[in-house]
Amino acid sequence: MRRVVFNQKGGVGKSTITCNLAAISANQGLRTLVIDLDPQGNSTQYLLGADGDALEYTLADFFDQTLNFKLNPKATGDFIVASPFDHLHVMPSHPQLEELQSKLESRYKIYKLRDALDELAQDYDCVYIDTPPALNFYTRSALIAANACLIPFDCDDFSRRALYSLLENVEEIKVDHNRDLVVEGIVVNQFQARASLPQKVVQELIDEGLPVLQPYLSASVKIKESHEQARPMIHLDSKHKLAQEFISLHDNLARKYGA
Repeated sequence: MRRVVFNQKGGVGKSTITCNLAAISANQGLRTLVIDLDPQGNSTQYLLGADGDALEYTLADFFDQTLNFKLNPKATGDFIVASPFDHLHVMPSHPQLEELQSKLESRYKIYKLRDALDELAQDYDCVYIDTPPALNFYTRSALIAANACLIPFDCDDFSRRALYSLLENVEEIKVDHNRDLVVEGIVVNQFQARASLPQKVVQELIDEGLPVLQPYLSASVKIKESHEQARPMIHLDSKHKLAQEFISLHDNLARKYGA
């Protein structure tokens, strides 16, 4: 299963959701790959810590190779690094992705990520793709390469309004480029059960027939500690309420759509 985590709005928890679900997959023994397409590299830092600052090869090198044809190109696996966690690997981000974007668009390299993942199909049981907060070349590449899309949602009315255009964009890419793509659902993040506004906004999504996933992910300061220590919740504190919510979300997705 290849899952892309996407929302055009920043700060909704894409990297946090990507890395925690991937860490749970790996912890359950599944060969798991995280692809960090965001030039900010939050997923890379989350999973690799300080080691993410001194990598020989990154996704920038992978995409640069597609622009500069070589007789003996590096294999896709050469751009993958092991994380400190068993069964969990990363195709790391790099700030240079930003400057490569216009060249990749003009040369129509939009299918290169899908081709790379096809090449790796026998090596990984599941792939999680983190994306920039924009519908750009990298996000489109991810949606074309993926089987499924998860949409983080942070219980904000502006986010609710933006959902409709986001879903339309995903549907357009599905129709034009990837008919197997499905929207698995909306992941409610930073949910405050005792506050009336989050409850109201989420209920509106449900009433409108949108695919809101269970459970909702609670707001917790523990996640900041998780980021700081570069340890997903399953490894930082597996008994914590938020860790258990991530596990439940992961397992619900696996039961319904596959690992």
